[in-house]
Amino acid sequence: MSRYLGDRAIVLGGGMAGLLAARVLADRYPRVLVLDRDALAGTADARRGVPQGRHAHALLARGQQILEQLFPGLLAELTASGVLSCDLAGSLRWYFHGRPLRQAQSGLLSVSATRPELEAHVRTRVAALPGVELRERTVIHGIVGDGGRITGVRASAADSEAEPETLRADLVVDATGRGSRAPAWLADLGYARPPEEKVKIDLAYTTRLFKLASDPYGTDLSINSVASPANPRGAFFAKLNDQVAMLSLTGMLGDHPPRDDEGFLDFAKSLSAPEIYETVKDSAPVDDAVTFRVPASVRRRYDRLSRFPEGFLVIGDAVCSFNPVYGQGMTVAAMEALVLSEHLRAGPPRPLAYFRELVPIVDVPWEISASGDLAFPGVSGKRTLKTRVGNAYIAKLHAAAHSDSRFTEAFFRVAGLVDPPQALMRPRLVAAVLRAARRAKD
Repeated sequence: MSRYLGDRAIVLGGGMAGLLAARVLADRYPRVLVLDRDALAGTADARRGVPQGRHAHALLARGQQILEQLFPGLLAELTASGVLSCDLAGSLRWYFHGRPLRQAQSGLLSVSATRPELEAHVRTRVAALPGVELRERTVIHGIVGDGGRITGVRASAADSEAEPETLRADLVVDATGRGSRAPAWLADLGYARPPEEKVKIDLAYTTRLFKLASDPYGTDLSINSVASPANPRGAFFAKLNDQVAMLSLTGMLGDHPPRDDEGFLDFAKSLSAPEIYETVKDSAPVDDAVTFRVPASVRRRYDRLSRFPEGFLVIGDAVCSFNPVYGQGMTVAAMEALVLSEHLRAGPPRPLAYFRELVPIVDVPWEISASGDLAFPGVSGKRTLKTRVGNAYIAKLHAAAHSDSRFTEAFFRVAGLVDPPQALMRPRLVAAVLRAARRAKD
């Protein structure tokens, strides 16, 4: 029996979610076509279609494990190209609630590639797969349906005035990200839009590269000052190559980092990690500051629909777009790609079943990010007893981690999506956290 489920699959969007979807679809379809509006070939810079591409990105530990599983040897390839990597909890300097956490060798890897670097390496691997075609500078006008099934997409060249052509497919996967038009396409075909859950954060990143005049890192690769209710300003200060570092400042609830020189430095001076300002004030900017805004985290509950057309799936940020400061997006997309792979192993795609299979994958990072954001009084949303107790406990865990590295390791195993949140509630760990909290009071 053939391992193939049809003749062709089409992926809408050539970002990380789309590339990962194409990778697993290539196991089940002899032809996979990836469509994207941007130029892709030879692109190593931030793309217009990935507005966060010029800002700090994170591939969490679980995401790194999955990428290595899907693309064996990728880490060695990245390292050979000059990309740095280190222990997530042992060689990154983390500030929580104004103080640095005690570092721990967790065995969890953090890859210090920029988003364009990582995407370029993955794109090269995907493009080399038999039957995969990346079609760049292509405008997607919508999906085409017939009798309860999506049968293709309407698309045209970005620089053409010709009528869109219909590209037929046995399966269409929407990986177009936060701006996905899938809900509107479904409504046009007579289907219900998915219910949405939102956490309004009014977040902005402002990022600039600096040629360093001094080295604040030592053996670390990044200095990360995490926002807290006491100081809602944060930063990710990542060491790159050739004495260049990327500083992404973050501000929530409208307190956005400025782009002008003086305002940018004043914002950096207000951070909990003083070495960031002390370094950049004497360093030379390499480029102009750029800003990226995220009004809200949005989860589209496709799993709650009762009707959905056959031959159409959604993946990545098009399903759930998180507050990017938690660094979950690429890793969740990788986890969803594994779900898609397992789903197709059982036979032809069954959309409603697939969306239900995504629920436990999305639940955990959504709870982590939404609950963390609700710790800020200005963020609107329902604060359940579980949320309030959980945030109070995590604050105590961070306080304990300021002086004891075992709490740092436990936290980052969960934040890195390797261990479930329940791991932080093991009785012996809870007892140790509470003892540390009592000692701190005394």
